[in-house]
Amino acid sequence: MPAPTPHPEPRHRHVDGPAGPLHLVEQGTGPLVLLLHGFPESWSSWRHQLPALAAAGYRAVALDVRGYGRSTVPADPAAYRMLELVEDNAAVVRALGAQRAVLVGHDWGSPIAANTALARPDVCAGVGMLGVPYSPRGPMRPSEAFAGIGGDEEFYVRYFQEPGRAEAEIESDVRSWLAGFYAALSADTMAHDGPSPFFVPPGARMSERFPEAVLPAWLTEAELDARTAEFSLTGFTGALNRYRNADRDWEELAPWDGAPVTQPALYVAGALDASTRWLADAVAAFPETVPNLHAAHLLDGCGHWVQQERPADVNRLLVDWLDTLDLG
Repeated sequence: MPAPTPHPEPRHRHVDGPAGPLHLVEQGTGPLVLLLHGFPESWSSWRHQLPALAAAGYRAVALDVRGYGRSTVPADPAAYRMLELVEDNAAVVRALGAQRAVLVGHDWGSPIAANTALARPDVCAGVGMLGVPYSPRGPMRPSEAFAGIGGDEEFYVRYFQEPGRAEAEIESDVRSWLAGFYAALSADTMAHDGPSPFFVPPGARMSERFPEAVLPAWLTEAELDARTAEFSLTGFTGALNRYRNADRDWEELAPWDGAPVTQPALYVAGALDASTRWLADAVAAFPETVPNLHAAHLLDGCGHWVQQERPADVNRLLVDWLDTLDLG
């Protein structure tokens, strides 16, 4: 990848979405690349990709997903269903004057991107998946599947699904909780042995298994302050409502049961990301489920926050892949 050339600073703006205004940050001109963050983040998780993609000739747009940051935060939990978020993506593409976009998602953003490819192929020219691989809808209702994970301890997804429970923990000290969660999943600060932060003992709090008083190297104090300020304004209910729609999604995505993602695709993940272990079967099934996969990359020594932990590697892989696509 050539050295980045100077480019105008990122521009903040709002566009109209189906449920209200959606905040985004854009940089560059050229084919549209829509970047979708996961939990618990914001557009800023793509701060390293915006200038790199712009310098490579792309119009990079990082969205605050519904429920986060400066985007709309609907009160109805059902407003955070997968198909609602898919329609947000379609609305953003149209509002930006484009016909199609390449969608690149990390964490929850990855299945949002993949399901946009399934449900709205008219607006999706390609799918980049970071961390979480595409996994077609399964035969078991998610709530039943999550109930069987963890034995005597509770899987974190079920912990997040109970309304008000995680909010009470997180919102009592937003900054410390965010710092601990980021550190627990980052290669340089995660515990490589001992109890997992993804499982909560009876009567405990998830944060009791977070590292104490340490920030991962990819996150500055100022960046943590900015994220804390955003969540202090919005609260966490909108973000957590994504987890609370798992069964609704399973029902509504039935028309795409077992369907492959046929658009050109890329997968990049940290080798130390728990998602690569839990969803190893999904990665192994890529020849059938993602038949136009360009490549699958596991970055050694990298945790969950792949585009922030290893920005140069991710930027290179994204640009190399994007340059193979016919986006004219």
